[in-house]
Amino acid sequence: MEKVWLNQYQAGVPAEIDINEFQSAGEVFEKSAQKFRDRPAFANSIKFASRTMSYGEIEQGSRDLGAYLQQALKLGKGERVAVMMPNLLQYPICVFGVLRAGLTVVNVNPLYTPRELEHQLKDSGATTIIIVANFAHVLAEVIDRTPIKNVIVTEMGDLLGFKGSVISFLLKHVKKMVPAYNLPQAVSFNGALSIGHRHELKKVDVGHDDIAFLQYTGGTTGVSKGAMLTHANIIANMQQAHAWLVPLVKEGEEVIVCALPLYHIFCLTANCMVFSKIGGLNVLITNPRDIPAFVEELGKFPITCMTGVNTLFNALLNNPDFPKLNFKTWKLALGGGMAVQRAVADKFKNMTGVPLIEAYGLTETSPAACINPMNLKGYNGAIGLPVPSTDIQIRDAEGRELGFEEPGELWVKGPQVMKGYWNRPEETAKVIDADGWLATGDMAVVHPDGFVKLVDRKKDMVLVSGFNVYPNEVEDVVAMHPGVLEVACIGVPDEKSGEVVKIFVVKKDPALTEAELHEHCKKNLTGYKIPRFIEFRKELPKTNVGKILRRALRDEEVAKTPA
Repeated sequence: MEKVWLNQYQAGVPAEIDINEFQSAGEVFEKSAQKFRDRPAFANSIKFASRTMSYGEIEQGSRDLGAYLQQALKLGKGERVAVMMPNLLQYPICVFGVLRAGLTVVNVNPLYTPRELEHQLKDSGATTIIIVANFAHVLAEVIDRTPIKNVIVTEMGDLLGFKGSVISFLLKHVKKMVPAYNLPQAVSFNGALSIGHRHELKKVDVGHDDIAFLQYTGGTTGVSKGAMLTHANIIANMQQAHAWLVPLVKEGEEVIVCALPLYHIFCLTANCMVFSKIGGLNVLITNPRDIPAFVEELGKFPITCMTGVNTLFNALLNNPDFPKLNFKTWKLALGGGMAVQRAVADKFKNMTGVPLIEAYGLTETSPAACINPMNLKGYNGAIGLPVPSTDIQIRDAEGRELGFEEPGELWVKGPQVMKGYWNRPEETAKVIDADGWLATGDMAVVHPDGFVKLVDRKKDMVLVSGFNVYPNEVEDVVAMHPGVLEVACIGVPDEKSGEVVKIFVVKKDPALTEAELHEHCKKNLTGYKIPRFIEFRKELPKTNVGKILRRALRDEEVAKTPA
């Protein structure tokens, strides 16, 4: 397809980016730490304790942690280290420490159930995990069935000084938010830093083709797969996003809201990597669900940029104190992870004076593939233009390339496309062809001016507040209940989350209730995967070979929706 989208690029945005500026993702931060040593890098507040750490302080902490992993734990190049925590000051220290030590980061959702955590640790082969104490009891349940040998436990307030220690004590002993756990092999985070401080962090020969992150994402089989994101992938997408922002941002001056979890690829690249490169300050929001506290935190900083998902922006817009903030310093609001709705974008622009720019990407593309121009005046219904050094195609079901305005599956090619799925060559071959093109599984059209618009999703994936939910995983969990004969899972529209999960169940036990199934799912699934709606049926629609037709169920739900 002719790259007509280049004609829509803002002045100063190049057609190609240079990934050879950096050898590794760790080097990106090392160079920033040298250049912006005294500038604030990450800020975080928990209750009444807060701290802002400079680039120099984050550099020292990551150096000490990296040395501990290398010298005390004797981890060799490429070994996987799991990091399981929300947005805390410890996170950048952990990630940059792991990368600088020549190791691979395995990001883990801290809300995982024991079943989900066990799968990811076993699949990745991680031998070390750094985990917040609040979730250590989950690890304790499964650690004996995983390869984990080394455990580093951090308290929520570990880096927040005396007040942080008090907060950690209150969370553990008064509010009981830290369930008891038994991990005799665990060492403390601060203890690991102290030991590492006495050791040397040795330079490791890490190249573009080495794996920086194993970033787990769902699959159509319901099995979570690790996308191998190399140092080249991360550097490329960081360079692509930075090039896109050059007309808008300035080195050493930006303050970005980091409300999405850093363990999610969107925030990891867009916030942590891009804004670290330019010496920006990331304001970490540990609990974005607490909207009043979130808004209060926004009022403490001269915010210039924010990333988020549609549901998060919508929640802010419906908070009475959000309009009272000073938006004079704001330059950019970027929505990704799920579709940005016109009503939300329009209201955001009217309230703040800043357009809500939509972007599109996948875990497999590190993540950005398309972004709308930064000088866009308002909502346009498109996911944007392919970013620099990125090519796209629209293909039909037989793999033939289509032209403009012809709907088909969106394929992407560029230096940000993953190496493949960890230990799953067959799954990799299903989505990456011999020429390096990635099948996104999304249906789209390309307009003659180069803007891309999504028209539907090819996959059965359900998108809940920007997080992928795969029906087979939910169905497998529900089917584990002895009272269930058959089950089918789909996504249904929801004003707050975009979509929520609904299941259709044929009972084996006539006495089975919704409450029983909900409790069963709660024990085995992360919150956003738990079915919001449960409908009992006598039978489910099937093909002539007995395969349950989810499509037919979705069509029924659509028919119920008022026009």
